[in-house]
Amino acid sequence: MTDFSLIETLRYEPEAGFVRLRLHLARLTRSARRLGFAGAAEAEARLFEAVRNSRGGLRVRLTLDRDGAIAVTTAPFVPLSADALWRVRIASTRLDSSDRLLRMKTTRRGAYETARSEFSSAEADEVVLLNEKGEICEGTITSIFLDDGDGILQTPPIACGLLAGVLRSELICERRARVARLSAADLRRGRLYVGNSLRGLIRAELVV
Repeated sequence: MTDFSLIETLRYEPEAGFVRLRLHLARLTRSARRLGFAGAAEAEARLFEAVRNSRGGLRVRLTLDRDGAIAVTTAPFVPLSADALWRVRIASTRLDSSDRLLRMKTTRRGAYETARSEFSSAEADEVVLLNEKGEICEGTITSIFLDDGDGILQTPPIACGLLAGVLRSELICERRARVARLSAADLRRGRLYVGNSLRGLIRAELVV
């Protein structure tokens, strides 16, 4: 497995710095160690170098390849409005829960791109993938969260075949979320959210 790089996509705000920086760096370092990628220790310095003269919010994307080469790109970032509501649809594309590489954020995104292409941007803001057992995994760019009324969000376990999302990890550590296996039917019974570290939690509705 040499045809991909590791990725971290972060939000940078001039007053607050990088949002959830430690969690991003910890995930990158953990993935690099497991895959035998060099160079993760240089990531933090490269991130700060990239935003040195920035005066506005940024979307910052860092890639790390097997040989330790790091690339960082930035783009202006505008947060969603607090009342944003994303339309979510379920893809026919399936993930393989035995594929351990799904637990890491990489440039190997064929399944996610295929799932996203099943619906136009007018039909869905995000597309959710299931695994071979029909269990909810994740969106193409987000983790999935369900509020069934007990005050703690439910999110699928890593064993279903999904990324260890940074926002997801934070919410679990703060005991604002817990892992639970979910079906498509479950998403119709509660209050649905999608989210990632860049945009935070986003209210969503399942379109069928």
